[in-house]
Amino acid sequence: MLKPAAIVGQVILYGAFATFIGYFATSPKYHQIPDDVALIKLSIAHLGDRECRKRSAEELDKLPRNMRAPLECPRERSDIKLEVDIDGQPAFRTVMHPTGLYKDGVSVVYKRFEAKAGTHQLSVRMNDNLVKPGFNFVKEAEVTLKPAQVLVIDFNPDKGGLFFQ
Repeated sequence: MLKPAAIVGQVILYGAFATFIGYFATSPKYHQIPDDVALIKLSIAHLGDRECRKRSAEELDKLPRNMRAPLECPRERSDIKLEVDIDGQPAFRTVMHPTGLYKDGVSVVYKRFEAKAGTHQLSVRMNDNLVKPGFNFVKEAEVTLKPAQVLVIDFNPDKGGLFFQ
């Protein structure tokens, strides 16, 4: 059986521990970003294009009947070129390489930018087949960012390519 002094000691120690935890759970205040700043997050995972070629009639005749696919497509995917400009200034440039042992997987990029709250001109360009010059996906928009807002730049071919949300 515990003595009354031991019970009082335990209550005091548990109370002090709970106070310690409670204080550091709420103070000091932590801000991930300053109060007047917004975040722009670039998060893209995309399969690069493949450079397929059409087989000639002579090539098809040389193949066994069960292998006569009219298109020959290599397993490898193309690298993806990506450029991001904020207010006309280059913010990010990269060439994403496909993952996988045979370079047949997705190309992935994640980048985070801090921008002052307010209106900004945002331009994102992507080319998923480096054999073809230029950019086949372009998204330009004027965006108004509020303090602590998070704007995500993503890619979905079903939604027309690049989009902001």
